[in-house]
Amino acid sequence: MTFTFRPLDPLNDAELLHTWVTHPKAAYWMMQDAKLQDVERAYMEIAADEHHHALLGLQDGEPAFLMEYYDPAHRELVGLYDPQPGDVGMHFLVPATDQPVHGFTKAVITAVMAHLFEDPRTARVVVEPDIANKAVHALNEAVGFIPEREIQKPEKKALLSFCTRDHFEKAVHG
Repeated sequence: MTFTFRPLDPLNDAELLHTWVTHPKAAYWMMQDAKLQDVERAYMEIAADEHHHALLGLQDGEPAFLMEYYDPAHRELVGLYDPQPGDVGMHFLVPATDQPVHGFTKAVITAVMAHLFEDPRTARVVVEPDIANKAVHALNEAVGFIPEREIQKPEKKALLSFCTRDHFEKAVHG
């Protein structure tokens, strides 16, 4: 599967995003009760934030998933761990579908990681998924993440995990 990326357009993409983030299967995204305007506002804030970015992953030119990346020294994990130069935080969301494609989500996280590591300044990717989100823990492990410890964020108990470029390459390419 081949994916391309484009910057998220908070106004033009908000309706699509709203259907994705409010779906019951997107519960860990924590926007279940969001109104369309809430989604627009949230992604306008990201678009204006030099430390947080949102991209749409496209398959055959059509939006297929959401990817966010951020500087953990300035967003999300401030004060919860000691960031290193080259750390990049990441979130991704694959929308719910009635016709799941086997291996799709793993292909998505692999593409997201490859995209982040295309930047030579990225040394390590940091994630902090909900401790209860076992499916994502397995996906993270499949692309080379190593859990470090549980952390308490304001909105959840999370599993702080790291993936270096080397761990990613070994996990994906052997």
